[in-house]
Amino acid sequence: MKHNTLLVIALLTSMIANAQFTFQNIALLGQFNDTTVVAEPVYGIRYQSCWGWVHPTTLHEYGVIGSTAGTYIIDVTDPANLIQSDYIPHRQTDAIWHEYKTFGNYLYIISDDGGNNSMQIADLSTLPDSANVIYDSNSIFTHSHTLFIDGSKLYVASVSSTGNFSSMNVYSLANPALPSLLRRLDDDFPAIGSVHDMFVSNDTVYASCGYDGLYIFHYDEILNQFVNLGSLTNFPTSRYNHSSDLSPDHQILYMCDEVPDGMPFSIVDVSDISNPTVLSTMSTNPGCTPHNPYVEGDLLYMAAYQDGLYVYDISVPSSPVQIGYFDTHPQNPTGTYPSPAYQGCWAAYTKLPSGNILASDMQLGLFVLDVSGLPTSVKNENLNTGISIYPSPAINELFVKIENPTGSQSITLTDITGKIVLTENAEMNNINKISVNEIAAGQYTVTIRDSKTSYSKSVQIK
Repeated sequence: MKHNTLLVIALLTSMIANAQFTFQNIALLGQFNDTTVVAEPVYGIRYQSCWGWVHPTTLHEYGVIGSTAGTYIIDVTDPANLIQSDYIPHRQTDAIWHEYKTFGNYLYIISDDGGNNSMQIADLSTLPDSANVIYDSNSIFTHSHTLFIDGSKLYVASVSSTGNFSSMNVYSLANPALPSLLRRLDDDFPAIGSVHDMFVSNDTVYASCGYDGLYIFHYDEILNQFVNLGSLTNFPTSRYNHSSDLSPDHQILYMCDEVPDGMPFSIVDVSDISNPTVLSTMSTNPGCTPHNPYVEGDLLYMAAYQDGLYVYDISVPSSPVQIGYFDTHPQNPTGTYPSPAYQGCWAAYTKLPSGNILASDMQLGLFVLDVSGLPTSVKNENLNTGISIYPSPAINELFVKIENPTGSQSITLTDITGKIVLTENAEMNNINKISVNEIAAGQYTVTIRDSKTSYSKSVQIK
């Protein structure tokens, strides 16, 4: 459904050239920002979540991003020449939430803003000419907060319809153009106040239930009911449980608690699903709030509000190692977090065949990022590599010890902008003493590299 008049699109070539985006091992390929998008008045949000889709015939890659008034569909096949393929207006003109998922050629659009609202379904197979909106109604539900597709089922969180609210519903997509209700979570667990988001695998639902914490349910299709498998409701950093994603072996859950500001993300052992246990917590930087995690193989992508997009190596799932970031929000330097908190990177999409990553920024739109510069192999202390870096914080000296080296190695110290402030050759089987007394206080990344691998660790210098 295209506008009668083409919206003014700014690809922000000048901004890409001039903005001081900070980064580590991630490059900016393209950016989309419609300068006509009006910010909603409460938080100053212009854009929300994003998603990706590949045309089955043309193999063109598309990015989807929500704005206050509707949904943009952008051809991102050539990131240097982003093309707006379509724009789907929504009933609201100052919406704060839009979330998206695809099933085959169908795009599901939801919003959680009150008032005049609806779910939309668009057939994307007609692109690049336009997307065909085949459903725009509140007959199934009026509004909802998040959605997830598992197999041929659609899970929807915090679902509202006229005079009715459900913490989570599951729908059949046997007819993708008209989802049909299978079961309400409220029918089985009415005490769950709300579900904010969920990760689902084979009908096992890792439900982020806000202030109620994490609950793990299984939807039994034969019995048509939800079964409680386990929960995690009280741990040191438990606040408002927002969202999660699961390691490929289903042993570790990476979980975010959004409220209040500055909460770290939790690394949760779910190998015993009846007894989830927090192993550790991490933050991109103190004061920033990790918002949405995405696991892709041995990588964890974290949309981290004002810190932008962070990437961690999780080859040792219980011990993430930071290997890259791109700050989509240069308005506030990394480490500064003014109110309101709802600024910066909302979401990412990590499954495009090109390997490029999409990221949505609430103020600056859609980013297309090149992550080919990320280390292909990161050694971790837990792999018995014999690498130790200490102390942190370091005041005058930093020590790096490398045992059993595999070849000549270098040591680099990188600041939060990605700038290398120090580099030197490593002394093998010895303790490398590095003077840092002339280096400005702050957060740095120490990287040890040889010809094939690298090892990185974040340290603080005072």
